[in-house]
Amino acid sequence: MKMIKTAQFCVLFLLLNGVCQEAIGQKTSLGIGNLEFQLDSLFSDYSSPNRPGAAISVIKKGKVVFQKGYGSANLEYGIPITTSTVFPVASLSKQFTVFSILLLADQGKLSFDDDVRKFIPELNDFGETITLRHLAAHTSGLREEHDLRYISGWRYDDVVIRGQILTLIRNQKKLNFRPGEHHVYCNTGFTLLAEVVERVSGQSFAEFTKSNIFDPLKMTNSLFYDNHERLIKNRAYSYWSDSEGKVFYKYGLNEGNVGPTGLFTTIEDLSIWALNFSDPKVGNTDIISQMNTLATLRNGRTFGGAYGQYINEYKGLPQIYHGGSIAGFRTYLGRFPDQGFSVIVFSNSEGADANGLSMQVAELFLKQSMTSKAPTPKDKEVPSPKIRIKNLRDFEGYYWDDERFHTSQVYVKNDTLMWSVNGGIGRPLVPIGSNYFKRLNSGIDIKVRFDIEGDAKVLWMTIENSIPQEMREFEPLIDKKEDYAEFTGRFFSEELNTSYTFLVEGGQLVAKHPRLNSIHLTPVKKDMFSGDASFFKNIKYERDTNNSVVGLWVSTFQSKNLHFRKISFSK
Repeated sequence: MKMIKTAQFCVLFLLLNGVCQEAIGQKTSLGIGNLEFQLDSLFSDYSSPNRPGAAISVIKKGKVVFQKGYGSANLEYGIPITTSTVFPVASLSKQFTVFSILLLADQGKLSFDDDVRKFIPELNDFGETITLRHLAAHTSGLREEHDLRYISGWRYDDVVIRGQILTLIRNQKKLNFRPGEHHVYCNTGFTLLAEVVERVSGQSFAEFTKSNIFDPLKMTNSLFYDNHERLIKNRAYSYWSDSEGKVFYKYGLNEGNVGPTGLFTTIEDLSIWALNFSDPKVGNTDIISQMNTLATLRNGRTFGGAYGQYINEYKGLPQIYHGGSIAGFRTYLGRFPDQGFSVIVFSNSEGADANGLSMQVAELFLKQSMTSKAPTPKDKEVPSPKIRIKNLRDFEGYYWDDERFHTSQVYVKNDTLMWSVNGGIGRPLVPIGSNYFKRLNSGIDIKVRFDIEGDAKVLWMTIENSIPQEMREFEPLIDKKEDYAEFTGRFFSEELNTSYTFLVEGGQLVAKHPRLNSIHLTPVKKDMFSGDASFFKNIKYERDTNNSVVGLWVSTFQSKNLHFRKISFSK
């Protein structure tokens, strides 16, 4: 009986998947030869009816040339993924949010350079103008809403609605940096943009996008999910697996906030959206041009970010792209405008690399147009046997990255300078100048330069010719026994309306919150600790004029210096 049921299941799976393939039969035969076989091979790890899977769409020269679903949308009920399976696409939502703002700007209802407080006056006045453009480019300086949630004590599986997020944002008193000074990915900006759309249009964001984008484009299976209890037909569920990839567990998705995320759609519908960039049926070429334009910082530099999208070069071809990741779903949309080519990949498997899969698909179709990465002047620098450093040990030491909270150790081993980050494996540094090195065995172009500023050494790291990252030498406290009693007690944040109790357990400083697992702290340097939770990464204690601990600051890369004052002492 069990064998019969299994056979019936497989037949049902193939029949349902076959309906999808029959519907796109013409598309898969438009001159792609044996590419379908190669694509099936590429997605073979996602094709089993007993595993979460993927969906793919390929667009070339204004036509969908390939669409297909692989694997299961629901493992409990054995429902296969087809081209009409609905996925939450996470941060791919952001381009729809920017598009909505620019639609309103085109209607004369706002300007991209308006102050956000013009529409949301209850936001704190930081003494700096934060424009809608800043929000759309991740250059606002606002703290990241996910960090604020988690530090406040929210669990990952808590229900998220915009009203709660806006309360957290409204209570913030400081910025990470001056607006336009840096680029740091920030979902907060897109929550605010969606709120602006609602206040200006008089519609909910879901209603506005339906009437102004989805309905005109006939994206009939697309919506912004602003009610986490709403039923969605044909939706996929997401999964994570054990270390061996044999046992699967389902994720929960309780997001009711829209703007930074919240779009549910299919690869069929998102293909229509991708085509709208090259032949606008909704919006116009001016809106598309604005979205595709690189944003700039105050100093005039670009950073690869456009508006709701990013721009890079893949093997010699310009690409406009964005990916998404939420609750085990992985998504990607990459457009190669010069080739009239787009690729879309969705997956409901946490371990899927939607970006990598998309680029492998692109290579199958665009291989003849792609080249090896063109060398830049810096890339031409190669290790020279003529370069000899007098004393490599001059560069030894520990270096601290105050932006990303990384510890680097530089040391000499077998007459070679080695570099380790956060206690990881040491990698050799090969000299390309008197104080300039190139890291080997990294897979990407990483260069390191050492400088002396006063009595301190400074390490400058450059990745792929990006803006150099500064790390300063410091005296570490790692593995040193300290008396942590003065760091214990209860600390309260007015901005987050929450408190943590710091205790010593088993000789280690621990931070406790009633809704969270204990956070274990490791000493880094004087008055500074590193937490083992991503949202509680860096803790720096505050002292008064009597040298007594009176508070602390909690920071992550995306949320800096959240202040907690000491309100009681542990006994």
